[in-house]
Amino acid sequence: MLDLSEQYHSMRGEVLETIDNVLSSSQYILGDHAKKLEDDLAHYSHTAYGIGVGNGSDALHIALQAAGIKEGDEVITVPFTFFATAGSIARAGAAPVFVDIDPATFNMDAAKIEQAVTDKTKAIMPVHLYGQMADMKEIMDIAQKYNLIVIEDAAQAIGAEYYGKKPGELGTAAAYSFFPTKNLGAYGDGGMIVTSDRALAEKSRILRVHGSKPKYFHHILGYNSRLDELQAAILNVKFKKLNEFNSMRRAHASYYTEHLNELSPHYVKTPIEKEGNYHVYHQYTLRVEHRDELQSYLKEKGIDSMVYYPIPLHVQPVFKSLGYQEGDFPEAEKAAKEVLSLPIYPELAEEDLTYIVKTMKEFYHSKS
Repeated sequence: MLDLSEQYHSMRGEVLETIDNVLSSSQYILGDHAKKLEDDLAHYSHTAYGIGVGNGSDALHIALQAAGIKEGDEVITVPFTFFATAGSIARAGAAPVFVDIDPATFNMDAAKIEQAVTDKTKAIMPVHLYGQMADMKEIMDIAQKYNLIVIEDAAQAIGAEYYGKKPGELGTAAAYSFFPTKNLGAYGDGGMIVTSDRALAEKSRILRVHGSKPKYFHHILGYNSRLDELQAAILNVKFKKLNEFNSMRRAHASYYTEHLNELSPHYVKTPIEKEGNYHVYHQYTLRVEHRDELQSYLKEKGIDSMVYYPIPLHVQPVFKSLGYQEGDFPEAEKAAKEVLSLPIYPELAEEDLTYIVKTMKEFYHSKS
C-alpha cells in the first residue's frame, strides 16, 4: 500500500546531513528547525502562525481548547473519518454532533449542518477527507451566521486548495498531521496547527508546554505535546518536495481514473474532484461493487488495498452514550461498505499502476 524506503533513498544524503546537524547542535526541543517549519508552513498555508505539536490528534485537540471549546459545548463534524476527529472533540470535553456526508466527495454535506445547530453548538470541524477540501464557503457562511468557530481537520490535505485557499486560511484554524503515511510525513509522529488568530496561536503554544508561561508558571492545565526537533528537521527537507510529491499523486490518480472508467459506473465509481478544488490524493478512494471479494482478489495477486473507514464513528462503542444508532447517517454507512483505497504514493511505478488496473479489470470481467 505504501513504500517509504524509495523516497528516503532519494533524499538520504540530505536527511542524514540534517539529522547530524541537529545532533551536533544538542538542541532537541523547539529549536531552530521546528521554528523554520512553523514559519514555512504558516506561509505555505497563507496563515500568520504555525504551532508544532506532537501529532495530528493533538493539533485538533489543542486547537479546539485554545479556541475556547469546553465541557458542555457541541461541535458539529462527520461520522465518516478517522477516529481522531471526534476523539479530539470528546477529549476537549465537548460532544461530537454528527452530520452526514456528501456521497460524491465523502466530505461534510454542508446542507445538513444548519439543522444540527443548537444553543450548545460552538464549533464546526469539517474534514478534508482523502486530500480534497470540504465546501468551505457554505460552511463558513453557516459559521458566520451562528457565530461558530471552524477548526479544519486537514490531516490528509496538506497542499490542497479550495478556490485558491489553503486549509486554515478560511477557517479559524487547521490541523495537519505528519504521520509517516501522510503527503508530508515524518519518520515518526508530528502535527501542526496553522491559524491567523493571534490569541489562538498564543494559547496553543502555552497548552503544548504543560500550560506554562513563563516557564514553570502554570495558569492552565496543558500537555506535553511538542514537535520533535529531529522530526522538524526531516520535514524541512521533505517539505521542499511537497508540491512535486502532490503532483505525482495527482498524475497517478489521473491514470487510475482514465483506465478504470470502462468499469464505471456499474462496478466502480472513481473519485470526483469538485470544481474549484485542488485534490492532493492522500488516498485514491473508489466506490466498488463486491468490495470485500475484490480486496481479497487483489491481495491474492500481491496488491495491497485499504478500507478507510469500515465503521462510522456514530456506531463506535465508545460513542454509544451519544445516542446514535445504525441508520442515522445512511450516506456514511453506505460509504463504509463500498470504499476501497488503492496504492498512490508518489514513487509508485507506471508498471505497478498498469498491473493494478489490469488486475481490477480481470476481476470485474469475470463477474460479467
